[in-house]
Amino acid sequence: MFSKKILVLAASVVSMFAIAGLAVDAQRRSAADALAEPFVGVTRGGNLEAGLFEISATGVSTAAVVGAARTFLDSLDEQQHAATSFEADSIEWRDWHNVHRYKRQGVARWQMSDEQEAAALDLLRASLSARGFANARDIMRLNQTVRELTERWDEYGEGLYHFTVMGTPSEVEPWGWQLDGHHLVINYFVLGDQVVMTPTFMGSEPVVAETGKYAGTRVFEHEQTKGLALAQALTVEQRASAILSDVVPRGIYTAAFRDNFEMNYEGICAADLDAPQTAMLLDLINEYVGNMDDGHAAIKMMEVREHLDDTHFAWMGATGDDSVFYYRVHSPVILIEFDHQGGIALDTDGATRNHIHTVVRTPNGNDYGKDLLRQHYERHGHDGR
Repeated sequence: MFSKKILVLAASVVSMFAIAGLAVDAQRRSAADALAEPFVGVTRGGNLEAGLFEISATGVSTAAVVGAARTFLDSLDEQQHAATSFEADSIEWRDWHNVHRYKRQGVARWQMSDEQEAAALDLLRASLSARGFANARDIMRLNQTVRELTERWDEYGEGLYHFTVMGTPSEVEPWGWQLDGHHLVINYFVLGDQVVMTPTFMGSEPVVAETGKYAGTRVFEHEQTKGLALAQALTVEQRASAILSDVVPRGIYTAAFRDNFEMNYEGICAADLDAPQTAMLLDLINEYVGNMDDGHAAIKMMEVREHLDDTHFAWMGATGDDSVFYYRVHSPVILIEFDHQGGIALDTDGATRNHIHTVVRTPNGNDYGKDLLRQHYERHGHDGR
């Protein structure tokens, strides 16, 4: 006979898994509802600012990315190729999620041969800067660390990152690729020599590996310290404008399935910063933009500077040296969010510096290169989505 204590424990375990199942079902329902909405983009009050993005030559070659994508696709077998390949305007672009339990498309690293995995990572390397590639690899490594710490082998690990390719890699026609997994999502749209690398979600828990296979690996040190340094550099009057709350929000606002999020400008305007503070703001933005390959990052920073007077920096939380906080940089052409999170995989109370989420988006309809794709289809008589 089972004791009453064992029966209660068994019921508790069943209840725990039922709750987890309900949470996953709710995620799927939320995703389905969001994906059913026509894409608009992050806007202020639902209104798109027109004329911000145009099809034009950048002079920065995408040949290496095209070649790497072709090599990756050629390495796949017929079944893998079919699972990985989507149309250039596929809804798959928008069907990504940061969480570790989510049904993803494409082929994961763990499903690849050594040759295929090397080709997939070469695509990542060709598309990103050296720093961006290192950041992406370190996030994957830290997902292996949390696997070691929790022993949840089927939920975490460096192999659980899926690659998909939208369209056919081309020097002329629109196409792109996506990397989707826990704490690392990159959407990389290509049209000729133009690139849009948003939404890009990067996060980690933990942010540093104290033990294990990748001991010493650390991420987000610069994003954290540069954001805090800018907040601490503000005058008392400037802080009154920049700081929205002394409470850290529970998450970033434009994570998965928030493609049509409405967000007003808040915080202090860059036009109200002095020269050293403005330099700090640009350096902070470049910390994120600089994950792209160097040439396209320079093009994006030129775009950012063109709208600098409409760029806003907002803060939530405290500004002490060891504080937890949230910050946001928001302009017509870029949105960056950084947030200290509460513990999920690792047990912590409240927001902690050991769990960080970030996201970079292109507001006003050009996430996933959607506005460029729309213009391309209008010119060439296709029906875009």
